This record gives sequence, structure tokens and C-alpha cells, in this order.
Amino acid sequence: MHELYGSRRHGIAIGLLSTFAGLAIAELIVGLVRGAVSPVVPVGQEVIDVVPPAVKDLAIAWFGTADKAVLIVGTLLSLAVIGSIVGNLAVTGSRHSAYAVTAVVGVIGVFAVWMRPAPDFGKMLPPIVGTLASLAVIWWLAPREFDPVAPPSPSPSSSSISPSVRRRSFLQGATTVALLSVFAGGLGRALRGRFEVGDERAALQLPPPSDTVPPPSTVADAVAGSSTAEDFGLDGVESFVVANRDFYRIDTALVVPQVPVDSWSMRIHGMVDTEMELTFSDLLQREQIERSITLSCVSNEVGGDLVGNAVFQGVRMKDLLEEAGVQPGATQVVSRSIDGWTCGSPTSVIMDGRDAIVAIAMNGEPLPAEHGYPVRLVVPGLYGYVSATKWVTEIELTRWEDFDGYWVPRGWSKEGPVKTMARIDRPVGSRSYSDSTAGVIDIAGQAWAVHRGISRVEVSIDDGDWLECELAGVPSDDTWRQWRYRWSTATSGRHTVRARAVDGAGEVQVEQPKSVAPDGAQGYHQVSFEVDA
Repeated sequence: MHELYGSRRHGIAIGLLSTFAGLAIAELIVGLVRGAVSPVVPVGQEVIDVVPPAVKDLAIAWFGTADKAVLIVGTLLSLAVIGSIVGNLAVTGSRHSAYAVTAVVGVIGVFAVWMRPAPDFGKMLPPIVGTLASLAVIWWLAPREFDPVAPPSPSPSSSSISPSVRRRSFLQGATTVALLSVFAGGLGRALRGRFEVGDERAALQLPPPSDTVPPPSTVADAVAGSSTAEDFGLDGVESFVVANRDFYRIDTALVVPQVPVDSWSMRIHGMVDTEMELTFSDLLQREQIERSITLSCVSNEVGGDLVGNAVFQGVRMKDLLEEAGVQPGATQVVSRSIDGWTCGSPTSVIMDGRDAIVAIAMNGEPLPAEHGYPVRLVVPGLYGYVSATKWVTEIELTRWEDFDGYWVPRGWSKEGPVKTMARIDRPVGSRSYSDSTAGVIDIAGQAWAVHRGISRVEVSIDDGDWLECELAGVPSDDTWRQWRYRWSTATSGRHTVRARAVDGAGEVQVEQPKSVAPDGAQGYHQVSFEVDA
């Protein structure tokens, strides 16, 4: 018996199997009930909600956009550890304690669902049924001789059963649990596909915008020279328009919400003359505009890639608010997502004439699910945490002092204007560059001061004088701008280049370095690189 039955390994096996079975059955319920999610998700969401900003920044710095996957894996590992403890309680005569710990974990899962937006019994079913499944596996696989309430053992007594028989019986039971769990989990995954919006999104026909922007041109396309081109077409420099698949994603949703258009609506209420509720069909029937807009995350480090430019289509938010009738004193526009995320934007910014959009399309196609399908908000000039609500379902007009968005109580600034920034995309520090062919090394990148525009970019090589760069064209001040400096006097060896930008009002980018919290990073981007002779 010491080889397996009643041993620590026996307990770990029971604990892991009970955990796996509970998650698998919960996954099956997710595939049967629209809107339900695995218990791991609401628990993980609560972790995200309570985590300090410094921990969030560290997670993004370490894992980038994979931070959510890391959190899910961490939650699963935590459940596995708890399950192992439960299993060892069950095999050492503490079955009731094992049941109690399992039940407490289940209650935590139910509570996490209850704390999410619009909780109902269907959404609570996965943690409830999953917990019951875990309890059943513990009851079935754990030794009975330690259970004070177990029924009398049939003759011969359980103590007379040989260790090999017990081991064989346990292995048979464990195999049955594992196979049933795999089947249940796989079936749940397959059924869950019914609720995903991929096919709907692919078939969705959007009306053409009545007010649009021309597609970006490259230097090769420009007839009258590169000054009119938005994209220099340089290797290593991110394109003017970032493809949807490459666009950065930062949000608090562990699982991307799957919101079909026929169930979506957006309520406009609060300090307005007329409360409104819009369906997706209502949006399609309104005037559509198309604008190229650069979005940036407040967590973007100097030189970071949590920034991108895309072409968005939708309805002007200003038009909708004017139709609702903004009342005097309504100084804040609060928006809410289907997953409970909130942010607040100054009403004056939304109404000042900039192209703040209730967006339904991105780069000529319906919004990708991970970027807010079917509807999101896009506000030029503000960091995403105070403007860019994905999966938006509600807009409320209120006073500035009456509400703080999701990240404000967590230590972030209530106002979040995008700071002026220049990023060096080329050269890259890990590569060597040769000037032996063309005699010129292109130093290039992107600069942005969204809604203020970029009027100049300069570079300093090896702490020398600031040298003015060539600027690509832009359709508006709401986008980033490519820049380049053609260094024709490069010498072999190691060099360092810094870059700085000047916005449309003539304000020079701040040099003093600062971390991202509470209102965005600042400082000059610097890259060291090698030049081969």
C-alpha cells in the first residue's frame, strides 16, 4: 500500500483529477449556456481588479500582451496546488476537510461571478456544477476506511483487500475520471464555438463611409516626391497603418467577449435631455465617417510598441450626444463595457470637434473581437484607459467629480492626454549596419502627439548636435508620423542615437525620464548600434 494507495502520490493524483474534472465539467456547462465562462475567468478578473498598478506594469513589462495567458496559467497552477492539498487531506483521514476546502474554492468562484456585470444563475452554473463534480471525484476515489460516516464494509473487510487490488481499482477509477473529463471538456469547447462571433463578423456587410480618407501612400507611390507619402517603406520601420492582427491589445478581459450584433445595444443616459438606446442597426443607418487615428496605451514605455495607427469607421460621438442633449454641468462622459470596465473622458474633449468615434470597423473590416466587436469608442488624443472602451454598452453623462473610471482609484491620473513621443524603429541595437553599399544609413521611426500633430523630429548622434529629420506626410494631426534621417557620414564602430519630437504647437518633447505611472512615460528614446566598415 505504501507504493501508492494512501500515499502522498495517491493524494496528489486524487487532487489533480478532482480539479481537472471540475474544470472540464464547468467547460461543458460553458458550451451549453450562452454568456457563461470557465470559473478561472471571473476569479482571474477579480485578481486583475485588485492588483496594484505597479504589479500590472511589471506584468506588462515582463510578458507584454501575453500577460493574460500568464495569469490564467498561474490561476490553473494555483488550483492544482490547492487540489493536491485537498487530495492529501482526503487520503489521510480528513475527508470532511477536503470537502470543505473544495466547497470554499467553489464559493469563491460563485462570488467572483456575482461580482461581474449582470450576474445570473446561468453564469453561476459552471462553478457550481464544477465544484459538485470535484466533490464527487474525491468521494469516489479517496479511501473509505478513514471516513467515520462511511457505510459498513462488505465482507471481506476493506482492510483484507490486497494493496495490488486497491491500486488496480484506483487506477481504473482514475482512468475513468480522466477519460470522462477529457470528453466533457472537449465537448464543451466544441459547443462553445456556437457562441463565437467569427462567422457573423466575416459575413457582416458594413455601409460605405460617406466621409473617408485616402489610403496611405508610400514613397514609391508618390509622384511629386516623398513629402506627400505617409510611409517611407523602410525595412524595420512599422508601417503607417498597422494591420489588425499586429495591433497591440491591452485590456482587462481574460477572455474576449463574444457579443453578437443582434444582442448588442448602447444606452446613452445621465445628464441628457433625452435618454437614448441604440441598436447596431441604428448605428448602421447613421452617417458613417472613416478616420486614421493613432491609439496609445498609458503603459507604453519610452520606445515601446503599445501604440499603433489604424483606420476606424463609425459614427461621430459628438452627433449622438448632441441628439441626446447634453445638459449644463455634464463635464464627464463615462463609458462602460460589457465586461464591467469603465472610463471617464472630459465632455469638452468629446465635443470640441475632434473625430471621437463610436467605431464599428477597423482597417476596412468589422472590428476584430479582441478589439471590441461589435462596437468600441475611439477618442483621438487621449490614452486608452480614459477613452477607448471596447465592447461598449453604455455612455453616461455626469459631473467630473462624481465618478472615477476603472484605473483612477488604482493610482492612475484622471486625465490622460497622450504625450509627445518619438520612437526609433531603425537601427535596432542588436544588429549591425553597413554603409559600404549605398553610403547612407537610415535612422528612422515614428513620432506622435495625437491631435496636436508633429511639426519636427530631431536626432542626436553620439551626443552631437540635434539634426532635423525628414517627415512623411499625414492625413491629420490625429496620427503618428514617420520620420527619417539619412546619415551619410557614418563611421565604423559603436554609435548611439537619441530622438525627440516637437508637437504642432512648437512644444518640445520632455527630456526628463519618467515611468508610465500615473499618466504615461516620458523621456528620449535612445538606441546603441554597430556600423561595419
